[in-house]
Amino acid sequence: MPNPMIDLHAHTHFSDGTDSPEALALAADTAGLEALALTDHDTVDGLPRFLGMQTSVKARLIPGTELSCRFLGRSLHVLGLFVDPFDKVFQARLAEFRKSRDERNLRMVARLNELGVALTLEQVEVHRTGPVVSRVHMAVALVESGAVKSIPEAFNRYLADHAPGFVPRQELDPPTAARWIWEAGGLPLIAHPGRFAGRSFGWDEAMDDLRGAGMAGFEAYYGEYGPAEQAYFLELAARKGMAPSGGSDYHGANKPGLSLGVGRGCLRVPGEVLEGLEAARARGAWN
Repeated sequence: MPNPMIDLHAHTHFSDGTDSPEALALAADTAGLEALALTDHDTVDGLPRFLGMQTSVKARLIPGTELSCRFLGRSLHVLGLFVDPFDKVFQARLAEFRKSRDERNLRMVARLNELGVALTLEQVEVHRTGPVVSRVHMAVALVESGAVKSIPEAFNRYLADHAPGFVPRQELDPPTAARWIWEAGGLPLIAHPGRFAGRSFGWDEAMDDLRGAGMAGFEAYYGEYGPAEQAYFLELAARKGMAPSGGSDYHGANKPGLSLGVGRGCLRVPGEVLEGLEAARARGAWN
């Protein structure tokens, strides 16, 4: 395959995407990808079905997950690539961690009711297609109820981090997330750092702290980065000696206009990025 491309960040209906694990695997070949990682939020439950498609597709299928952390008072997402989906300790940790989502969902429904939005938890959970009920499911319920006309409007008016209906959830600290991922055989990476605190955020000192916490790299390529952001994060990875990763953050119909492999249209993650990530994993934790 000339100029092989990869995508190391995608979701299915086991968290907040709309594709099945099987459909996502097949889509990797349709998109002409050399490799694709499934990284559902706080769960590895869809991975056996995804990996079971390996004999049916050409693309290499990579197991992963995405965890939510609290860093500098903000939510920071951490990808765990190459994790063992059958690791019982990791499964138990994720199951316990998902309880914080359930508790947050109850509080957010109550907050929306206080804002005059008629919504019940049952209306949200009817859209559950896996172990995770997220704000995306809440947004779908808001559209269905007639409170808003679209998922983006639901987030802008009520559900985004600084919107009036938002309630924070319990999140991991970065060292704990990194340790869980390393101990499950994976590689911990910062997801979409460009989305963390705006384009003006200075990452030099913060990335040093995160590397000290056990993070091996971060997404220098991302489905919603512009060329300047990508260039900045590639240079930062080289300067910090951290592994660059990249992916579209594909969610199917829940992120309209964002496609597997190409993001909003200009994403291209070269295949050699995967070699660098595997080398970082081989070096091990806290190197």
